Amino acid sequence: MPSITRDQVRVPADVPADVREVYIDNYMAATQGTGRLMLFACDQKIEHMNDDFYGEGIAAEDADPEHLFRIGSQGVCGVLAGQRGLIAQYAADYPDINYLVKINSKTHLVKTSAKDPAKHQDDPYSPQLYDLQTVLDLRANGVNAVGVGYTIYLGSEYESQMMMEAGQLIADAHSVGLVVVLWMYPRGRAVADEKDAHLIAGAAGVACALGADFVKVNPPKGDDVASSAEKLKEAALASGRTGLVCAGGSTVEADVFLKQLWEQIHVGGAMGNATGRNIHQRSLDEAVRLTKAISAITLGDWSAEDALAVFNGEKDFSC
Repeated sequence: MPSITRDQVRVPADVPADVREVYIDNYMAATQGTGRLMLFACDQKIEHMNDDFYGEGIAAEDADPEHLFRIGSQGVCGVLAGQRGLIAQYAADYPDINYLVKINSKTHLVKTSAKDPAKHQDDPYSPQLYDLQTVLDLRANGVNAVGVGYTIYLGSEYESQMMMEAGQLIADAHSVGLVVVLWMYPRGRAVADEKDAHLIAGAAGVACALGADFVKVNPPKGDDVASSAEKLKEAALASGRTGLVCAGGSTVEADVFLKQLWEQIHVGGAMGNATGRNIHQRSLDEAVRLTKAISAITLGDWSAEDALAVFNGEKDFSC
């Protein structure tokens, strides 16, 4: 099982001396003392509205937002990421979960993808919904808010606004010892292929230049020359000391997902995962088992085969 000591945590130089220990506390909590991030992404309540939580193939429990917190409480993960209001509604009943507060969000109603230019309504812009003080208020009320998250759509005509907001957020968050995760998605009229490996690597490099602690990207498309995980190596290098994690995407069979995750870490150089739908669209029991299987790979360094045994209830993993 990978592990780091407190003195091995690289504290960014913009973290003041008097809050270095706070930053280390938050980093160790978010990564469960491993240096790797297992992020349970629950921000789709705004991003995808109810499309990801109700309908065919989705467990009935997922219609209730508390399903997310039951999973986070009973499963194994580093942080549960969601909007401030969502966390505020439920965190008092689930005080043991580490939370990452998503600072900006938008819905998917305005079409922003360049895949079909005829349907393109506007380039994506995800506005900052509240300031850092609201996160500090949660912490003051006993919520384990260890960090904040922000989405940037590179290639959007609004990218400069999002980069400015994110840059200031990172500086402000580090000034009080919080960890920062950037969601970095190339998207908009200027982007022909959102899954291009070279473009994703560029986005990861931007996250490093902005000073993020972790960056969440979509895995690149594989082809006959190289697999998705092999192509991910460029982004892992470009991200430098900013830990790279991949989005989980749409729900697939557990064995497929776990194999992809193992390859992302051990072939592509990822420093963890950021998974939402693949977890919460399942029943509570199945979702909890999958968090343990994912964590067995991300936090425990288990093989994909052993992790699948955890999902199937044949082995147990706790962190």
